[in-house]
Amino acid sequence: MQNVFVYGTLRAGEINDISAAAARNDIPEPTLLGTVTVRGHLFDFGAYPGLVVDEEGGHVTGDVYEISDELVAVLDEIEAVYPGNDTLFLPQDLMVKIDGETVPCRFYTVTGTSVQGLPLIKSGDWIEHRRTR
Repeated sequence: MQNVFVYGTLRAGEINDISAAAARNDIPEPTLLGTVTVRGHLFDFGAYPGLVVDEEGGHVTGDVYEISDELVAVLDEIEAVYPGNDTLFLPQDLMVKIDGETVPCRFYTVTGTSVQGLPLIKSGDWIEHRRTR
């Protein structure tokens, strides 16, 4: 088991809902641990957002789930992460606080160069942004 921070289309009710992805692949349902914010910049790629972590950035909202190890491969496929290939999304590790406890999380970031010229999501919340644009 491991934790994952999701901030875009993997959030509940979104097009790549993490629970639906697990169900489609006959993998145990992830457990929602809580909603948290991380410091960074969220950018609008059109159909999905990209997060650049930055301690000087704003607050980006996302959800932390405990997931089975089998689900990691499914998430990598959704985010088009393939070993040995340069891709837009890069799996990274991040520490977040949930109910006062610091836990490690996997998440998918983008590079600063990939967001040049894209609109910044000032609210830091993909779901709110998508619903109001």
